[in-house]
Amino acid sequence: MSAPSAPSSASLPADLPVLAEVVRSGFVEGHHRGSLVILAADGSVDFALGVPELPVFPRSSNKPMQATAVLRTGLDLDGVFLALAAASHSAETFHLEAVRKILASAGLDESDLQTPPSLSLDEDEAEAWIRAGGRRERILMDCSGKHAAMLASCVHNGWDTATYLDENHPVQVEARATLEELSGEPVAAVGTDGCGAPLMAVSLVALARAFRAHVLADPGTPQRRVADAMRAHPEYVAGTRRIDTWLMRAVPGAMAKMGAESVQAVALPDGRALAFKIDDGAKRALGPVLAAALRRMGVTTEDDTLDRIAAAPLLGGGAPVGEVRAAF
Repeated sequence: MSAPSAPSSASLPADLPVLAEVVRSGFVEGHHRGSLVILAADGSVDFALGVPELPVFPRSSNKPMQATAVLRTGLDLDGVFLALAAASHSAETFHLEAVRKILASAGLDESDLQTPPSLSLDEDEAEAWIRAGGRRERILMDCSGKHAAMLASCVHNGWDTATYLDENHPVQVEARATLEELSGEPVAAVGTDGCGAPLMAVSLVALARAFRAHVLADPGTPQRRVADAMRAHPEYVAGTRRIDTWLMRAVPGAMAKMGAESVQAVALPDGRALAFKIDDGAKRALGPVLAAALRRMGVTTEDDTLDRIAAAPLLGGGAPVGEVRAAF
């Protein structure tokens, strides 16, 4: 049975609320609109902006559910390797070494990855790689940890590795079933993610509930194992210079995962959760909106982490002259 068609842009109201505004030299020169939801500890909607009930493609914010699915197929991953299965990594040396170990444990290597050849998401890492004479490679793609885990699952179960990205492949069928179970919502549409894997659409409310289900699960369950690995090894989920890492280090028990097109989801250990999407996909708005949403939830840190997350300066002549700031 084919998935229902994704809602068209006409399904969205023309006046989504402004989540962030772009301010240059004291003048508001632009806006970033979107939808956001915050769940209370009991799972009810505590605060909402826009239309968080409509489906979106969560992009890489779906990775914790995909990593949970891999465990449910019987693959035994733990620690940094499980965190990497849920990662959008920066292709730092420790990321690449761990991806290779996952592949080698299944008798595979980088040539088995079907990620597109890429450079690191991290500009510093990408520049260093190029200076050293490197070029785009499949393992550098931020999703290579997820792909390595899916491939290892195929070997463990005797499934075909050449077709592991097919929507009807057993590992992808389990990924869909896991997302639907933990989010409490049927998948509204299936597309192809930037890494080539099937991408399932659910609402922001459902995405927040899926994250909540991970942190509240009983110890030892697949979803709790994923949450615990991500929180114990946040640098493997993102990188040393990335927002998800900063947040999970600074807020005890928080599980966070961003997605392309400016999607973000976070769950706190008491069951509160948030999810949002900037409608135009502007990455520069993600940090300011995330910090504002966390502050609205009463989250504080002992250091300046929330300020670092919120910082999105605008430059003029190489010097700061403005910022992208939250508007709620």
